[in-house]
Amino acid sequence: MALKEFKAESKRLMDLMINSIYTHKEIFLRELISNASDAIDKLYYQTLQNGDTGLDRGDFAITITQNKDTRTLTVSDNGVGMTQEELDNNLGVIAKSGSLQFKKENEQKEEIDIIGQFGVGFYSAFMVAEKVTVESRAYGSEEAWRWQSSGLDGYEITPCEKEGHGTVITLELKPDTEEEKYSEFLEQYRITSLVKKYSDYIRYPIRMELQKSRLKEGTGTEGKDPEYESYFEWETLNSMTPIWKKSRSEVKDEELNAFYKEKFFDWQDPLKVIRTSTEGAATYSALLFIPKSAPMDYYTREYEKGLQLYASGVLIMEKCGDLLPDCFSFVKGLVDSQDLSLNISREMLQHDRQLKLIAGRLEKKITSELLTMRNNDREHYEEFFKNFGLQLKYGMYDNYGAKKEELKDLVLFYSSTEKKPVTLEEYVSRMKEDQQVIYYGCGETVERILQLPQAEAIGEKGYEMLCLTDNVDEFALRVLGKYAEKEFRNISADDLQLQSEEEKKETEKLASDNKELLDYMKEGLEGKVKEVRISGRLKKHPVCISTDGMISTEMEKVLNAMPAQEKVKAQRVLEINGEHPVFEKLQELYAKDKEKVKLYAEILYDQALLIEGLSIEDPVAFSQKICEIM
Repeated sequence: MALKEFKAESKRLMDLMINSIYTHKEIFLRELISNASDAIDKLYYQTLQNGDTGLDRGDFAITITQNKDTRTLTVSDNGVGMTQEELDNNLGVIAKSGSLQFKKENEQKEEIDIIGQFGVGFYSAFMVAEKVTVESRAYGSEEAWRWQSSGLDGYEITPCEKEGHGTVITLELKPDTEEEKYSEFLEQYRITSLVKKYSDYIRYPIRMELQKSRLKEGTGTEGKDPEYESYFEWETLNSMTPIWKKSRSEVKDEELNAFYKEKFFDWQDPLKVIRTSTEGAATYSALLFIPKSAPMDYYTREYEKGLQLYASGVLIMEKCGDLLPDCFSFVKGLVDSQDLSLNISREMLQHDRQLKLIAGRLEKKITSELLTMRNNDREHYEEFFKNFGLQLKYGMYDNYGAKKEELKDLVLFYSSTEKKPVTLEEYVSRMKEDQQVIYYGCGETVERILQLPQAEAIGEKGYEMLCLTDNVDEFALRVLGKYAEKEFRNISADDLQLQSEEEKKETEKLASDNKELLDYMKEGLEGKVKEVRISGRLKKHPVCISTDGMISTEMEKVLNAMPAQEKVKAQRVLEINGEHPVFEKLQELYAKDKEKVKLYAEILYDQALLIEGLSIEDPVAFSQKICEIM
């Protein structure tokens, strides 16, 4: 038969597919095995439909052989095979899938699960082969046909001899180059590892004759040196039954833990295992794991999130980031769906509607499981939160709070009264009748927050305070805005709503009587503060810094620490304790030595900054001022 040309559009598609669609050349073996599995599926379903009981699923197999001398790799099956016409139609037109056509013709049958539905997978063979030969005999036919092609030039179909039904695909590998070592695909270790990686859960046995070594009989005993001999043995390379397809009663916890450690390279058992499967708009099975501790690179740019993505048991993506929102990037695991086309590029996969449906459902499932763990297994939840709570809080703040409602009940903050991490729900449930807001303080450590001057009045009132020690904490609460209709209030804010009306009047009168002194101190600080005022919150401490406006001192520290970030400044207020001996001294100095008041104001301002955890502009000058008043 004369050489037939591929159609023009097929030529362009083949060139694009070979050079662009597949990221790794090793994918070709996955594609050929998947096609072989489809061919067996088609025959199996045909025999069921026709009532042919002469074939059993256990009779089917996929066979791989390699020959280093001829540089050939062969993948064969005893599936449905192809007629001359089918060879011409299926292999002569790229992106025309026989599997897709078969599924359309039998779309009423729910049990049919055909992997390859896109129609370009076979041509991935040309990424590694300079010539591809397909010998096929259709089930029930006496004739066999050979399809042969060296790539873009075209193909020819001729009669051939073949025993039994099925298809044999033989690849003549390209010569090795400095950049590419195609002969690696003739090594048995490489083939077995690729089958394990991509096709371990194909439902039919993938068999290969492996070269092994054994001790020669009569050696290695009675003083004789051990001698070894090589022999060949047929072996099934794939496990065939995915662990996530087995019922819960069939799988022990130890098996799941072992699967996780082997598959995701962790030395510890997972903290939690999540199994879920659905049918309908998005049909899939998922096996998810929450690690016991965060990987070393988790909070770095190098960390790559994502779940393994399978299409009917065939791995199509090692890390599919689109299946997980950033807030749950710590989750490891896999998703297996029958609704995804196997032969599909990463770019197309990102826009797959089914993928988005699955991702949305997985997110809800993970949220639900974490809430259940929080409610029923608090010890393990707190262990989880130590490792990944920061990610949840970033998730609340990220993207203008898009996930804040989903995450608000998952975050924990240390409580000043309970002396342990608590939820926002737990805090609100303990609020006193007269308490209108949720109080929080910010600092590097819980101890430093509890020692802040502003915390005195909160404790005296018997109110609970949340201690925020991570940089993102206050930003997350600001984005959340309210919880159970209660606003959040930083203890360093200007109005904490702590004073009674009588106490407010006393503070206002003291401020009015000393207005000139307070204005003079503000003037002496030369624009460093918006205002100097009498405090209604201080008890033992003489002074503190509060803020007026949206930016707190903690937010100022965090934002100004970011590289290439425009510097921001909180509107600071210096609060003076009107009942402290220091204030009496200021009144006395204002009457006798005004210049000294400026010196005291500068010292008190720097002192307040240090208490707040902020750096002072000139430590040497501060030291000199201390010495001067001493």
